[in-house]
Amino acid sequence: MSVTAASGFVASGVHAGLRRSAPDLAIVRSVTPATGAAMFTANRMQAAPVVISKEHLELAEPQAVVINSGSANAATGLRGELDARATAAEAARVLDLAVEEILVLSTGVIGKRLALDKVLPALRAAANSLSETGGADAAEAILTTDTHAKQAVAGGPSFTVGGMAKGSGMIHPNLATMLAVVTTDYPLGPHEAQEFLRAAVEESFNAISVDGECSTNDTVVLLANGASGTTRSVKSDSAFDDCLRAVCADLAGQIVADGEGATFTAEISVSGAASDPEARAIARRIATSPLVKTALFGRDANWGRVLAAAGSAPYNGGYAQLDPGSVTLDLAGVRVVDGGAPQDVEPELVGAGCTIVLDLAIGDGSASYLTSDLSYDYVRINAEYRS
Repeated sequence: MSVTAASGFVASGVHAGLRRSAPDLAIVRSVTPATGAAMFTANRMQAAPVVISKEHLELAEPQAVVINSGSANAATGLRGELDARATAAEAARVLDLAVEEILVLSTGVIGKRLALDKVLPALRAAANSLSETGGADAAEAILTTDTHAKQAVAGGPSFTVGGMAKGSGMIHPNLATMLAVVTTDYPLGPHEAQEFLRAAVEESFNAISVDGECSTNDTVVLLANGASGTTRSVKSDSAFDDCLRAVCADLAGQIVADGEGATFTAEISVSGAASDPEARAIARRIATSPLVKTALFGRDANWGRVLAAAGSAPYNGGYAQLDPGSVTLDLAGVRVVDGGAPQDVEPELVGAGCTIVLDLAIGDGSASYLTSDLSYDYVRINAEYRS
């Protein structure tokens, strides 16, 4: 169950010294020629590795991904870009690839320069450690405040999709800090991977929130090498699409469940909106509302906060459409509002999570989101992040 589950992929994770202990430098590589794609953060304050990886994708098909934890290499100026380029160049040398075939990803403290004196020597060790069983080490090496590694696999009729991700805080992707690498031995032609990836990301990584913070480094990479030998058809393309979406959804769900300080999750479903974009705006607003999230932490079924958030969802210079007299809201499987009328019931929020189902009854728009609660520990973890 790892990023090397698909045929023709190897990975490694080594300790470069960027963190006090544990692996902190990972490589994922296709051993046969691959095609690939990536989606990046929409944050205007983009990290140096995002800038460099975008450049490389314009020039070549990616064959390997280098990821470090301990430093985001963001807000580091021109020197940060030079450091990212140096990392890619050394990785290309030890892997015998063109520098443009290397993507570089970083995660950690913003504003902290990448320690090249530690990264560059460790790249050879990481390259020498590459193996088909190295996926677990790679997944461990990319973590920051995560409490555990995040991996997922889905199998098709004759192919495999595998992936790893990291993310726990600063999670509100707008393509969480969030990084993901997904690999497959399904055959894809140049430029095809992007469309498959975009669709999968929109309904998974782009539909989650832990704290409403859009990272400077968010990146999702897809590598496809065709090593399975699968003969493509409309049916196999559909099966691959399903598997890719399943892996992305699994990894995204693991990120939310492992949100910094998280004790409870909520699956938000909005239907009956004036349009899909408005439904998405409303689902996003509920998912990021501090009042909703703190109520979830207290296991308080304060459904009025859900409706207040829904009615104040920014959209197109104003708020998304909502008719108070038409809304129906189910919380934790209990109908608390029906056609605008409160039902005088009190749901119990128990276990690890609940559902929030909102029907606006004014159109055909729908969307979903996954969020976590906001706890005391979230504040503590982020207050102590650099200490």
